[in-house]
Amino acid sequence: MNENPVQENIPDRHEQRRQRREERRALREGNGWAVGAILVLLGLIMLGQNMNVFTLKNWWALFILLPALGSLGTAWRLFQADGGRLSRHARNALIAGLLLAGLSGMFLFGLNWTWVGPVLLMLAGIAILTNAVLPE
Repeated sequence: MNENPVQENIPDRHEQRRQRREERRALREGNGWAVGAILVLLGLIMLGQNMNVFTLKNWWALFILLPALGSLGTAWRLFQADGGRLSRHARNALIAGLLLAGLSGMFLFGLNWTWVGPVLLMLAGIAILTNAVLPE
């Protein structure tokens, strides 16, 4: 009997797609703790300001911190998924998270560009050099 080769490949293709979906889903899992921690942190900051414990002039910079934490979490998941190897994608996510966290900290704590700006620029340069020198 002549079987259609296209018919035989359909289950394999579906299985491969299902496996890729499960891998992506596994990488996304674990974000719940970060969202909860951010909400607790925001509540503590609001409570501290309402009780006049401290004041944040640039509270909007917390919104820069959100993608920074997401990027750092992505770097950690990629690091774990690669078996403890800091791949190019994990390095990029790590550096992006550090840059955004530094920028957010600069605005939150009222630091000026005299020393924070050069440090952030050096961090970006280190990221580019690292990706150019280290293997994939």
